Amino acid sequence: MKISGLDGLTRQLKDAEKALAELDGEIGTVTFTPDDPASIENAISQIEAMIDERVGQYAANPFVAPLIEGMKEQYREALIEKAAAARLEEGEQ
Repeated sequence: MKISGLDGLTRQLKDAEKALAELDGEIGTVTFTPDDPASIENAISQIEAMIDERVGQYAANPFVAPLIEGMKEQYREALIEKAAAARLEEGEQ
């Protein structure tokens, strides 16, 4: 009895391990103006590009692709929340 497909699975898992290592640590730094929606969107685009630059080569990997999209969404939400918090803080002053 021969089991097929293990070579592909092994390669996918190794690539996933490499991708996770690439994402470990700081992704990068972006700046934005909390009152400017275009500036916020630009910062989001920049962080997404940084993620793609690091792990875009693994985007077709079924283990890595959801991680990439999840990270992008987390950074998007975090930037939007930071902008909202900064606007609130400005309004209180």
